[in-house]
Amino acid sequence: MIAILGAGKMGEALLSGMLRAGVAPSGVIAAARRTERGAALAESYGIDAMNAPAAAALASTLVITVKPQDMAVLLDEIAPQVKADQLVISVAAGITTRYIEARLPVDVAVVRVMSNTPVLVDEAMSVISAGRFAGEEHLRRTEELLRPVGKVLRIPESQQDAATALSGSGPAYVYFLVESMVDAGILLGMPRATALEMVKQAVYGAATMLRESGEHPVILREAVTSPGGTTINAIRELERHGVRAAFLAAIEAARDRGRELGAG
Repeated sequence: MIAILGAGKMGEALLSGMLRAGVAPSGVIAAARRTERGAALAESYGIDAMNAPAAAALASTLVITVKPQDMAVLLDEIAPQVKADQLVISVAAGITTRYIEARLPVDVAVVRVMSNTPVLVDEAMSVISAGRFAGEEHLRRTEELLRPVGKVLRIPESQQDAATALSGSGPAYVYFLVESMVDAGILLGMPRATALEMVKQAVYGAATMLRESGEHPVILREAVTSPGGTTINAIRELERHGVRAAFLAAIEAARDRGRELGAG
């Protein structure tokens, strides 16, 4: 039995992905803070919904998807129900496995996960790290849970805050880029819908080439950048305006904010 504790957007995305992957609705429980939210999930997905302590008492795997600032309250609620043979999977940004372990009464296996919103289309990037009491079996179980909704990668927990900034927030950077490119198309006289369609396909095509070709992004970019051509002039302007440095600073700032959230 799997319990989703904190059925917000990410929790629902994981829930729907598991069901699409073949997990039976009878094998999943959702626990939402608001009763009406739990009822809505139960109606939509045919699962059971109940409060967090009751769900924690029934499930063998607890998937915690609450916001970082709500983690302490949730752990206090479920602590009396947690058993040493359970697996706790946390998808809360900045919250370390040691933080969770310290607030539970038994030496339970904890796996920390950072995923992202493309979980909604089964294209998530999920990175996982084991806590002190989690072994190979627990990592494999976590991978089996997440693989149907995207790619899964194991990393040391010391890299989790960086992963949050780079991959967890990553889709927002891409959307920001798309928005900027569409605005440029409008500036050049294109209708918004036309510009958006062109940019969407350019981003999708570039991402597909990057994934399937195995080439380094520098090689792929150079293939588009002819001597004295249009692309090199565009790249020059991006460098002149410090776009690369801005991305470095932005992702570093996201990393720092993740650490702040984890520290309370």
